[in-house]
Amino acid sequence: MDTNSSLAVNVSGGAQTGSASYSALEIFSQVVTGVTFVLGVLGNGLVIWVTGFRMAHTVTTISYLNLALADFSFTSILPFIMVLKAMRGHWPFGWFLCKFIFTVADINLFGSVFLIALIALDRCICVLHPIWAQNHRTVGLAKRVIIGPWVVALLLTLPVIIRVTTKTTPTGMTTCTFDFTPWITDENEKRKVAITMYTIRGIIRFIIGFSAPMSIVAICYGLIAAKMHRKGLIKSSRPLRVLTFVIAAFFLCWCPYQVVALISTINVRERFQGKGTDLTTVINVTSALAFFNSCLNPMLYVFMGHDFRERLIHSLPAILERALSEDSAQTGDTAASSASRPEEAELQAM
Repeated sequence: MDTNSSLAVNVSGGAQTGSASYSALEIFSQVVTGVTFVLGVLGNGLVIWVTGFRMAHTVTTISYLNLALADFSFTSILPFIMVLKAMRGHWPFGWFLCKFIFTVADINLFGSVFLIALIALDRCICVLHPIWAQNHRTVGLAKRVIIGPWVVALLLTLPVIIRVTTKTTPTGMTTCTFDFTPWITDENEKRKVAITMYTIRGIIRFIIGFSAPMSIVAICYGLIAAKMHRKGLIKSSRPLRVLTFVIAAFFLCWCPYQVVALISTINVRERFQGKGTDLTTVINVTSALAFFNSCLNPMLYVFMGHDFRERLIHSLPAILERALSEDSAQTGDTAASSASRPEEAELQAM
């Protein structure tokens, strides 16, 4: 989820250069980004409306509401990214929007993956410890815990908030980029500090912003699948199926970009020296695929709902409500009924 390579905040601190005309892949990335903007704003806006105003607040709806807010906020800034790419790295929107747009991008990209990990962890706790969940998994606790991913995302975005700014190149182009050493005048020292900071930033973001959350998800899923398989309930869980597709879509969309971004981080010294392979086009295409994930979740919610084809035109909000709802047997969100076998009731509610 490193925006500095795929967008204007690039490691050279200047504009992305290339051929005079777009390649087919670059045009493709722009088209995908445009589609992501339209579908993401409309779809996530609908999810925010349904989960925020039409449904009772439960642990599940609060989680997916926050995920939709993250995706909506990110997709709403994509037109700025499209203009930036179309102008080959020139930033025409001024200093404030430079800092604001990329702060919004970083916070919400980090927030989305942390929220997915938190949702997976919540599902795991419900399956492995249903009695504890029945007694302690409340809406009030969820509202407090959900602040955690946003705080961590904000902390990881501090380099953007503090060090991203506009700079003018000798050719008169304005770029939106990092300036880690405004107090240093020696260009060699600037380059050394920048290489070090970009390397540290890239590695931390790859580990904390992708590998660690996905590892948490994988462990949670392994534990959930093992227990549900033993109980014979692996096919009876609607919310778990929704989460499965959300996580699978996130991984498939983001993994190619993360691999390319990691390669870019490893080769950052060569890139500063003008050596190595130019990854601009590859980064643009893989980042467009990664961004596309921000508009997928609402579609997944709808398709996971029952009777999709029959009810889509008549009651799209109702489909979303069903896909995101928790059964009344699920504990922690409403007054729990005393089921004779609370563990199996919780598993079926999953």
